[in-house]
Amino acid sequence: MARYTGPVCRLCRREGMKLFLKGARCFSDKCAIEKRNFPPGQHGQSRKAKIVGYGLQLREKQKAKRIYFALESQFRAYYEHAAKTPGVTGELLIQQLERRLDNVAFRLGFATSRRQARQIVRHGHVQVNGRKVNIPSFQVSVGDEIAIREGSKNLTILETAKDFNVQTQVRWIEIDRDGLKGKITGLPKREDVNLPVNEQLIVELYSK
Repeated sequence: MARYTGPVCRLCRREGMKLFLKGARCFSDKCAIEKRNFPPGQHGQSRKAKIVGYGLQLREKQKAKRIYFALESQFRAYYEHAAKTPGVTGELLIQQLERRLDNVAFRLGFATSRRQARQIVRHGHVQVNGRKVNIPSFQVSVGDEIAIREGSKNLTILETAKDFNVQTQVRWIEIDRDGLKGKITGLPKREDVNLPVNEQLIVELYSK
C-alpha cells in the first residue's frame, strides 16, 4: 500500500505552519516549526519566493492532502465526486475528507493525531457497526457506530489519547469517551471543521 514514510515534521516546515501531524509533540518546544521555521532543504533559509496564482492553489491542496494523509489519486477522486454532487464543491470535498475512518477515529479521541489514528485503523483495532474495518479511507455514514474492538481496549496508546483529547467536542459525532465508541449523528459542515485550508483555491486548481 502506497503511503508517505518520510519525516513528518518537514511537511509542516514546507507549508510554513503547524499541521498538527504528530499530536502532543506539536504543542511542545520540540515542534519543528518552533525550532526551524523555514522550508526544508539546502536552500530553505535563503529561499523566499513570492507565491501567487497557481502556487497558492497548489499549496492549499498540498496542505489538505498532508493533513489527512491522502494520496494524489485519492484526493482527485474526492474532488471529482464532490464536483458531480449537488452543493458547494469545496465544502463537499472537506466533508469527504472528514468522513474518512482514520479521521473519525482521531475525532473520537482514539489517537493524538490522524497519523496515529491511521495506524490504529490499519492494525484492526477499530470496528464499524460491530465489524472490523482496517481501511483508513473508509467513508462513514450517518448512523454508523464506530468503536474500539473489545480486545484492544487496554492499549496504552488509547489511555494517552483519551487524556490528550479530553476537551475535544465534535458536533456531528456523539462521543462516548469512557466506552471508547461514538455514533455519527450527521454530516460535517464547513463551520464544524477547524481547518487552515482555503478549499475554494483547491477547487479552482482542479477545475482548470
